[in-house]
Amino acid sequence: MCGRYVSTRSPQDLAGLFHATLWDPREVLAPSWNVAPTDDVWSVLDRADRETGEVVRRLRPLRWGLVPSWAKNVSVGAKMINARAETVAEKPAYRRAFAKRRCLLPADGFFEWVPVPATGKQKAYKQPYFITPTDEQVMAMAGLYELWRDPAVADDDPAAWVATCTIITTEATDTAGRIHPRMPLAIAPDDWDSWLDPAHQDPAELRALLTAPAAGRLDARAVSTAVNDVRNNGPHLLDAPDEAQKT
Repeated sequence: MCGRYVSTRSPQDLAGLFHATLWDPREVLAPSWNVAPTDDVWSVLDRADRETGEVVRRLRPLRWGLVPSWAKNVSVGAKMINARAETVAEKPAYRRAFAKRRCLLPADGFFEWVPVPATGKQKAYKQPYFITPTDEQVMAMAGLYELWRDPAVADDDPAAWVATCTIITTEATDTAGRIHPRMPLAIAPDDWDSWLDPAHQDPAELRALLTAPAAGRLDARAVSTAVNDVRNNGPHLLDAPDEAQKT
């Protein structure tokens, strides 16, 4: 699974990198070294303009934790932060979004944890690892998004609609596989257009885009256990672990 990641690039940089032509400057997210479920996160998506019908690439925030359109309340999203690549096309919560509402979720890298047993005076703890592309380029994590209508809010209130997302995961390989059995699935730059195209709805062709990265493209290193607390944030979370933090 992927339950925490890093996203520090500015919206200006992301819009340029992903060739997004629409971004509202009023939509601002602070850089985060500890992105957690239910946080607002940057996404890249292609969506038809309501007036012209032209498909436009947009950079916009989404709430992490997908809420299906048929959900009774938004809280269900906290349990839907990840969708398995092996079953995403069939699961009722994800299949409609997989067909029509796919997105990319930019990340610097992601965290996974390895349990470390107690030894002598040392308490048991979970050692976090930061896993990132070896070339330090952005990870374009495969995602899905949904629009959920809050029945408790008036129709003319912009807050009536909640936009949410989930990260597609796959079996971990290479360095990541030595840390955790699952990992977020990144879409290769050459496949961004095909993945985002809402008119591209062939399940077999879409599943073919969900391929694990080649060996040697990911690096993992132990980092500060301060990241274990979602209330902590800042670049210091990527520092090497401090022995004193484990006790």
